[in-house]
Amino acid sequence: MPFQFMRTGVNYSCLPDYGRSENMYTTDTIAAVSTNTMGNGGIGIIRISGDEAIEIADRIFNGVKKKRLADCLSHTIHYGTIVSGGSVIDEALVSVMKAPNTYTKEDVVEINCHGGILVIRKILDAVFDAGARPAEPGEFTKRAFLNGRIDLTQAESVIDIINSKNEYALSSSVSQLQGKLSEEIDEIREIILNHTAFIEAALDDPEHYELENYGDNLLKDVDKCVDKLDILLKSADNGRILKDGVQTVILGKTNAGKSSLLNALAKTERAIVTDIEGTTRDVLEESINLDGIMLNLVDTAGIRDTEDIVEKIGINKAFEYADKADLIIYVADATKQLDENDRKILDMVKNRHVIVLLNKSDMENILTVDKMKEYIDCPVLLVSAKNETGMEELSETIKEMFFHGEIRHNDEIYITNARQKNLLKESINSLKLVKESIYNQMPEDCFTIDLMNAYESLGKIIGEAVEEDLVNQIFSRFCMGK
Repeated sequence: MPFQFMRTGVNYSCLPDYGRSENMYTTDTIAAVSTNTMGNGGIGIIRISGDEAIEIADRIFNGVKKKRLADCLSHTIHYGTIVSGGSVIDEALVSVMKAPNTYTKEDVVEINCHGGILVIRKILDAVFDAGARPAEPGEFTKRAFLNGRIDLTQAESVIDIINSKNEYALSSSVSQLQGKLSEEIDEIREIILNHTAFIEAALDDPEHYELENYGDNLLKDVDKCVDKLDILLKSADNGRILKDGVQTVILGKTNAGKSSLLNALAKTERAIVTDIEGTTRDVLEESINLDGIMLNLVDTAGIRDTEDIVEKIGINKAFEYADKADLIIYVADATKQLDENDRKILDMVKNRHVIVLLNKSDMENILTVDKMKEYIDCPVLLVSAKNETGMEELSETIKEMFFHGEIRHNDEIYITNARQKNLLKESINSLKLVKESIYNQMPEDCFTIDLMNAYESLGKIIGEAVEEDLVNQIFSRFCMGK
C-alpha cells in the first residue's frame, strides 16, 4: 500500500515544491497597542516584535534592578519605568520573550502600563522613536503564519475568535486554532502525495515498481478522500451561520404581531407597536442571541394591498430581504382566518427554510396548526409575542432546522469562510477527475496531474502555495496589534 511504500524510501523530490513565497517575509521590528484603544482602561499593552525588539525596549526602559533586558532570561517580567527624552512617562511591567518560543517566533517584548489613552500613546511614540515601525493590521499574526508557527486556517481562526458572537462560534474557532481542520487536511494530502509519489517513481523505474491494476487501489483511497472532503464542504453553511448568525426575516400581514415578536426576542422595546395598520414602514434590524444561536433579525413592513407609496416601498424591501434570508419567520394572526394575502405570501416562501408562528395564542384562536399545514409544509408553532410564550420552542425548532437538533461544537469541524469552501470544491472536482480517468483506463501519468491539483488546492487552505496578495488581504481584516 502507498503509506508503507513511502516509508520504504520513495523519493519525493520528483514532486513540485509548493511553499510560501520568500518575498512575504520581513525582518524589521514592529510595534502596536494590543489592548483596546477606544477608551481608558486599567492597563494597556504595547507589543514589540522583531530582531531588535529587546534592544529597542532597552533604550526606553529603566529597570529597578539596573539590568539590561537583553541579559534577562526569556519569559520573565521586569518592573521599572518607561523614559523618553529624559522624562519618565509611566511605571511599567515589561515581559521579555525570546525567539523562537513566542507568538511570532521572533523576539517579543510586551510593555504593560497604565491604560490611559495619553500614556499609551506616549509610550508607543517612544517605541517608534527608539527604532520600531508601526505594525500593520494583523501583522503579528501574519508573522506567526509566515514564520511557520501556525498555518492559514489557524491564523483565520484568530480573527474569528476575536469576532465570535456566541459560545458555539467561539468553540468552533478555538477548534480550528488548535489545528483540527489542519490535521484533517494534512491526512488527506498525505494520501494524495503518497499515491502521486508512487506513480512518479514507477514511471521512472518500471523495473522495480509495479503499476498493474494500480487504479483499483487508488480508486478506494480517492473515494475516501472525496467522502471526507464532502463532509467538510457540507459543514460550510453551518459554519457561516455559527460565525455570522442566521439571517432571519420576519414576514406577515399588518398587525399580525411581527414587531411584538421582535421586541419579545430582543427583550427590549426595539420596535414601535400600535393597533394602527402600517406602523412599520421600513425594515428594522436587530441581532439577538437566542439560546446560543445568533439571529440577525429583520422586521419588515406589514404586507397588504395599499396605495401609500412609502408603505409600498417598505413591502418591496421586505420581499427583497426575504429572498436573501437563511430563515423566514412568517407571523400569522391566530385570531383570524387566512386570506388571499396570506396565501400569496405562503406560496412565495415555499421550499425555503420557513417557520410559521401562530401569534396571539393567548386569545381565542380561529386559525389552527392543522389548518395552516394545509397550506404549507413547515414547522408551525403557537406563540404569544405579547406574553413572550413559545420562544423556547422557536429556539429548538431553529436548532433542529439548521443543526439537526444539536450544535456539536466539541467534536465537529466547521468550514467558516468562502475561501476555504471554494478550495474544497476545487479539490473535490480534481479528485473526481482522477476517478473519471481511472474509469476510462487512462495512463497513470494522467492521474498525477489531477492528484497534484487537488493536493495544491488543499495546500492553499492551510497556506501553502498561497499568493502574497491573498495573504495581505486576509490579514488586513485583523484589528491593529494582533
